[in-house]
Amino acid sequence: MNKVKDAKSPAFGYQLLLDLYNCKEGACDDLALCYKFLDEIVGYLGMEKQSPPSIFRSDERLFPEKAGLSGWVPLIESSIVIHTLTVKNFISIDIYCCKSFDVDAAKQFCAKFFAPKKTDAQYMERGMDYFKSDSNYASVSVKKTSGKHPQIEIHKKEPQLAAK
Repeated sequence: MNKVKDAKSPAFGYQLLLDLYNCKEGACDDLALCYKFLDEIVGYLGMEKQSPPSIFRSDERLFPEKAGLSGWVPLIESSIVIHTLTVKNFISIDIYCCKSFDVDAAKQFCAKFFAPKKTDAQYMERGMDYFKSDSNYASVSVKKTSGKHPQIEIHKKEPQLAAK
């Protein structure tokens, strides 16, 4: 299992970007398959849906190079997005979640649905400073005085641990 989480400095979110090349024939145009993928991957990865998936077909007459599908499922923890390009049998998938998830399981699930001949993956942690306090934070107040120069006060915030 490839779960990544640093207890000392947890990220706000975790994002897996997948590019699937030369997917199985017809997968990029299969509305039911792509909907089923979005519907099932959520539970498989232990996430929670906010609503059922939404999926749309691109207008292949107006945009022949963009023919395919785009869809997403909103999560309590963020979202999962899919874009397909029929002309190249190419699918891109973004899985973004505010809790860690099994990256290898996500890759295997996508491979099972779309059978790509090649997969490129990028994984990143997002919002690395979200849970940290900013020790450089300060506010400045300027007060008018009866004298020639205004009174300037600098108020430095004391570092605090953010609640998790």
